[in-house]
Amino acid sequence: MISCSEAVRRLWEYLDNDLDDDDRERVEGHLVLCRRCCGEAEFAAALGDLLRSSAGPDLPGEIEQHLVGFLDSLGNGRPDLEAEAP
Repeated sequence: MISCSEAVRRLWEYLDNDLDDDDRERVEGHLVLCRRCCGEAEFAAALGDLLRSSAGPDLPGEIEQHLVGFLDSLGNGRPDLEAEAP
């Protein structure tokens, strides 16, 4: 079984169906057994659905940088919620 950090690192690829069959099975096997990562997967899927459904004009550069930084920190398993707070 893969580790939590590996599952989280592969999460967006998994949700976007960008993994080969073997990697997909590894991530799915982990999600079946790990409540924490399963919750992250559900949150990420809902966030992706929301972002896709509300796509509109480009975000201002500062907001886009903040959002990308936050999403990157989720992939590292340690969101920095106070970084660049207004």
